Amino acid sequence: MSIRRLVSGAVLIALASFWAWSMGVADTYSAARQQMIRLIEQDVRETSIYLEKSALDERILKSLSEVPRHQFVPADVRSRAYDNRPLPIGYGQTISQPYIVAIMTDLIAPRTEHKALEIGTGSGYQAAVLSRLVKKVYTMEIVEPLGKQATERLKRLGFDNIEVSIADGYYGWKEHAPFDIIIVTAAASHIPPPLIEQLKPGGKMIIPVGSRFMTQQLLLVDKGADKEVTVRQILPVRFVPLTGEH
Repeated sequence: MSIRRLVSGAVLIALASFWAWSMGVADTYSAARQQMIRLIEQDVRETSIYLEKSALDERILKSLSEVPRHQFVPADVRSRAYDNRPLPIGYGQTISQPYIVAIMTDLIAPRTEHKALEIGTGSGYQAAVLSRLVKKVYTMEIVEPLGKQATERLKRLGFDNIEVSIADGYYGWKEHAPFDIIIVTAAASHIPPPLIEQLKPGGKMIIPVGSRFMTQQLLLVDKGADKEVTVRQILPVRFVPLTGEH
């Protein structure tokens, strides 16, 4: 047998081994994502009295089952990426619990023609989940390193209908307003008036309100066609605080 044939055989074996390894990793993450979905569904059933529903829109669950959450967490916690719990992402911030991502997304009822605003990009995970459900996502992050990392990550992973701004989300993104839906992923002491103003009549906003050291409440804000605003309290939550000079 020639040296060239031996080398070719070794290369083929190495490639086959790498393919088998990579498929094994993919299968592991796929199974973990499906388990995560089952845990979300269980939590939804257990909190159905608060949500006023016992199951979420299948489109939201499909998006969660396809977005690779392990790509949105630091390497040292990647093995826990699909646990149904928040995880640290640096700079005192976290990636939200998958159940919370799921219900917040479901409650604002995203549609394919919607333009969405997210306040608190973090790692970019919530924006990625939302991007599969709407036409365009505008997302704002006040922590510059996180904003830059999220911009690079979302671009690398092919989420091309998301635009990131490194700015104080309290004031919204006036240039692209009004928005059909707004999702706020950090707790504010009150509902920011600029966000109410930038919400389209007929639109919905979901926002946690309360301080770091007191019970926060997840609020669903509806802006009627006549611009009348109604607020529904959903359930108690715990989020990192919205930061900025306001």
